[in-house]
Amino acid sequence: MSVISHNEADVKTLARLIRAEAEGDGVQGMLLVGNVGVNRVRANCLDFKNINTINKMVFQSPGGFEATKKGYFYQRARDKEIRLARRTINGERFRPATNSLWFFRPDGPCPSQWYNQPNAGQFKSHCFFFPLEANCPSVYQTF
Repeated sequence: MSVISHNEADVKTLARLIRAEAEGDGVQGMLLVGNVGVNRVRANCLDFKNINTINKMVFQSPGGFEATKKGYFYQRARDKEIRLARRTINGERFRPATNSLWFFRPDGPCPSQWYNQPNAGQFKSHCFFFPLEANCPSVYQTF
């Protein structure tokens, strides 16, 4: 059962995003990016009000993903990343991105906060940040 609405084109768009943003961090890193994307579609809070589709989430401006500005993102989705995208769309969640809405790759260690959002943890090169439940309860809902 999926936790967000989607069609086959959405799955492929998310697959391209997770590869372009985190291929260097392996399967787990790509799943974490998928979690953040799915959380943004579910959120309807903070920077993500009315971002209710995968396409709106991926191409959000401002606040979207840097990968969409590079050619690598626009290559065909591969089966491996399509399977990973489906896993996150179907509700699999992984720490530290379980409730995260943001991630970035710092030049040094992860800061304890990023734009007033607490650090959820780090996986390889990316730091993940989550909203407080009071500010965004929808990303804390269980499925």
